[in-house]
Amino acid sequence: MRILVFRHVPFEDIGLIASALESYSVQIDYADLYRSLSPCPDPASYCALIFMGGPMSVNDDLPYIRRELEIVAQAAARRQPVLGICLGAQLIAKAMGARVYPNAAKEIGWYPVHFTQAAAQDPLLSGVDTPQEVFHWHGETFDLPAGAVHLASSALCRNQAFHIGRVLYGFQFHLEVSPEMIADWCTQDENCGDVRELPSPLDPQKNQENLRRLSQHVFSRWARRLLPLESHA
Repeated sequence: MRILVFRHVPFEDIGLIASALESYSVQIDYADLYRSLSPCPDPASYCALIFMGGPMSVNDDLPYIRRELEIVAQAAARRQPVLGICLGAQLIAKAMGARVYPNAAKEIGWYPVHFTQAAAQDPLLSGVDTPQEVFHWHGETFDLPAGAVHLASSALCRNQAFHIGRVLYGFQFHLEVSPEMIADWCTQDENCGDVRELPSPLDPQKNQENLRRLSQHVFSRWARRLLPLESHA
């Protein structure tokens, strides 16, 4: 069983998602369409797709962003599972017809998210206590697409998680980050502007033990749900 992961910068990969996938013997290939000569494997040949984050906007007029929006829409049409993280969630929202736009404030660092009543019945989020302090790094937000189920919100950003049907999940916040990833993000040129605006340095170690547990809970359940769908990929 293989999934295709779309990266948008080299330093934002699947992080803690990897251990959840390994527990179900799920293998991954990366598609780096932001590299102009990078080939794209056939998305329809995989059992699922994951779209990671990045400092760009889904509203940027970039060839790879336009192509990924098409890929999400095509995956949704064939009921192929898609998971979006941060920018990836915004890609799903826009591909499904919703608006993506600047949030009232940037949300960078550790902030609580509150899960909705629908999340308590959700296959991925049931059993998760609310609120949960998780890691964020975003300046944009999105409206919920038609038919989406609202799963989480924060004080600074209402739409933090959603799903559409059985197969499309979007998370605005980052459950996949390790301390090493957070520390690395803070050194990247693309993020320097955001880092300079922070009132105090980010603590990569904060709440990491709980974040690992939450990540394993959510992404293991996501991986397990791929098993009966593999024959449809």
